[in-house]
Amino acid sequence: MAQKSKKIHTEKTSLHERNLHRERYDFKALIDSHRELSKFVFVNPFGDESIDFANPDAVKSLNKALLKHFYGIFYWDIPDGYLCPPIPGRADYIHYIADLLASVNGNQFPVGRSIKVLDIGVGANCVYPIVGHREYGWSFTGSDIDPVSIDSATQIVDKNPSLEGAIDIRLQTSSKHIFKGIIQSGEIFDATICNPPFHASLAEAQAGTKRKLTNLGLKKGPKQVLNFGGQNAELWVEGGEEVFVRQMIRESAEISSQCFWFTSLISKKTTLPGVYAELKKVNAVEIKTVEMAQGQKVSRFVAWTFLDKEMQKKWVKERFQR
Repeated sequence: MAQKSKKIHTEKTSLHERNLHRERYDFKALIDSHRELSKFVFVNPFGDESIDFANPDAVKSLNKALLKHFYGIFYWDIPDGYLCPPIPGRADYIHYIADLLASVNGNQFPVGRSIKVLDIGVGANCVYPIVGHREYGWSFTGSDIDPVSIDSATQIVDKNPSLEGAIDIRLQTSSKHIFKGIIQSGEIFDATICNPPFHASLAEAQAGTKRKLTNLGLKKGPKQVLNFGGQNAELWVEGGEEVFVRQMIRESAEISSQCFWFTSLISKKTTLPGVYAELKKVNAVEIKTVEMAQGQKVSRFVAWTFLDKEMQKKWVKERFQR
């Protein structure tokens, strides 16, 4: 019994120290927040409460519970088939962005609505802005190329009073551009974040889906259902994440003084050399690669700025130390 108890209370120490999800899921507390979750919870062979992570409805219900319990979000939903992200991993990126901002501000992360963050590819779920605003009070702009995602994210913002005035959702009308058409002339952001589509083709995305299903114990089935969902634009882009991020880097150079830190998650290590080469081409002043680990999965993001040390000091004084 002692061994089982130890297992139940094990911390997810690979998550960021400020991540609210380091403890194993407390399903009793989560069900208290969202009653519907109870029908998906069962006791697994290890004697622990869990859900079937291969069931999209169960994962969506878990997310509703997590967002309500930890972040005070009373309405959250996504259209069928859209990306239903794992909340702990999303929260990690936000906390590491706070550390990135703190690294130039005497190790104090700036808080409040005056801090502005742009989420490229906000998705139908709007999770990054939710976590960032509820944890640090930051203001967010979320952009997406998919009108259905825009409508869904807008509805989430509109139906939660705690998000009022804190999150602006914008449609990207050009499939060729990332920042163009989104960041307006004279508009300032302290950071940009992005979880780019990492597959290079529909076939590659489907192969990835099959691998995940196999890992979840669903080797065969009449219908391919990925537990976390995802539309084409969310999962793949021609040329894969490297092409996408290199385009982002080129566009960032054109608005070099309008943002302190540009960042993007990088799923594949093999993407990094091309990203570094592009950053060298555009003369980025400072480049950081931040490693993150969620369980057995290791992820990372690359951050870059065009501000030299004097410009950085001025930015911090004017925006972070008000």
